Amino acid sequence: MKNIFILSLFISGYLMAQTFTLSSPAFEQHKAIPLKYTCDGQNISPELTWDNQPAGTLSFALIVDDPDAPAKTFTHWLVYAIPATMTRLPENIGSQKIIFGINDTNKMGWTGPCPPSGTHHYFFTLYALDTVINLTAGASKETLLQTMQGHILGKAELIGLYSKK
Repeated sequence: MKNIFILSLFISGYLMAQTFTLSSPAFEQHKAIPLKYTCDGQNISPELTWDNQPAGTLSFALIVDDPDAPAKTFTHWLVYAIPATMTRLPENIGSQKIIFGINDTNKMGWTGPCPPSGTHHYFFTLYALDTVINLTAGASKETLLQTMQGHILGKAELIGLYSKK
C-alpha cells in the first residue's frame, strides 16, 4: 500500500511539472520563420500546436508581436475564442471556430513578417484562459488584453526570427 501511495505522489508530481508549450512544425524556437509565411512568400499563417494546457482552460487567445519594429511593438495577429478542445491552428487557417482581431495593418487575420531591415523577433504568445472571450471580430489588442485580465491561467511562447530578403 505504501508503494502505491509513493507512486501516486510521483505521478501527480510529474503531471503537475509538465509545462504548457507552443510549437510549430514550420520552425523551431529562436530559428528562422520560413519565407512561405512572410511578405516575401505566400504570407500565410504557420501551423501552431500546443499541449499541456493548464487545468480549467476554457479557451485560448493568441497574439503575435514584433517588438523590434522601428516605431512600436507591431502586432501581426490576434486570434481569440479558440476552443479549449483545439490543440492546433492549421496552416493558413480561416475564421472557422475562432475569431480574429485587428492587427497593426488594420486587417483581421495574419500579416506575416516583413521587417524593414535587420533580423526581427516574432513572439507567438498563446494564453490559456478560464473564460471564453466574448468579443466580436475586429477587437484591438488593447481591448483583448483588457478582456483577458484576471482570466489568464498560463501562457506559452514561441519566438521565430526573420530578415527580409
